[in-house]
Amino acid sequence: MIEVLEPGISTTVQDLGRFGHYHIGMPPSGAMDLFSHKVANYLVGNDEDEATLEITYQGPDLKFEVDTVIAISGADMDATVNDEPVDTWESHQIDAGDVLSFNFSTEGARSYLAVRGGIDVPLMMESRSTYTLIGIGGHEGRSLENGDTLPIGSVDGDSVQRRVPDELQPGYSDMDPIRVVMGLCDYRLTDESKADFLEAEWTVTPEADRVGYRVEGIDLEFIEREQPFGAGTDPSNVVDLGYPVGSIQVPEQPIVLMRDAVTGGGYATIGTVISPDRNRLAQHRTHQSFSFEAVTIDEALAARTEHTERLDAIQSTLAK
Repeated sequence: MIEVLEPGISTTVQDLGRFGHYHIGMPPSGAMDLFSHKVANYLVGNDEDEATLEITYQGPDLKFEVDTVIAISGADMDATVNDEPVDTWESHQIDAGDVLSFNFSTEGARSYLAVRGGIDVPLMMESRSTYTLIGIGGHEGRSLENGDTLPIGSVDGDSVQRRVPDELQPGYSDMDPIRVVMGLCDYRLTDESKADFLEAEWTVTPEADRVGYRVEGIDLEFIEREQPFGAGTDPSNVVDLGYPVGSIQVPEQPIVLMRDAVTGGGYATIGTVISPDRNRLAQHRTHQSFSFEAVTIDEALAARTEHTERLDAIQSTLAK
């Protein structure tokens, strides 16, 4: 069992997400940075679908009531155990009574805490992920609060310390452009605006969360037309369509839809962030700037293959 002494800014239980319910408007939820979530689980000997704690900007203070093994991945929040520093991307033995604490992130936005056996909250629609907009999953469907207790799954395992090699750890200071596949509705933009979208510098606003990353930069112009039946009156409106996770809608300034986003609506979606780069975008902090880069479907698939190979390399290294 884990006791929450201080909850941090926003700490939720997440796993890989809940799938098969998009048609009823249920988004997947799950870890915003799936790479970091999976690696944290690898480090403690869990399967990658075990639930972790997703910690945003500032972490909690947690007291462990049992001996276990933990690992922290993602953003560096200067974690300590009993006031002694512990490294990210590395497993650590925890004794009953130990207190794990976090500070503000120094790079990146989200850390992931894995505990051997996983955070053993009840399944909701085949997932333990928290979807706070409607209050389901995780711990009582919400972010953690003072005094909460979290059960830990029971699992046997060794106490060998594991560490991800430096060359396989991501960095969050200077990040490459976020790659997108243009469409479904980029035809609604003028040719000049499509080019400007990819050349502009975009800045993450304070309205960036698990639902969507709202960014600000230049104004984009839509081609004038008589709006079809079923579309709204604004030039950015289209007849309602489904929103892929990672799709970029433009009601005014762009919003990249993330893991807790609505599943459909009537705004033009001008591109979709490829899956490996959604992990990187989730580590962008408020006021951090970046650019978008257009890629083809084949290039997106190649990036996904490279991402999978990197995870496989980490697993192979940790198994030695």
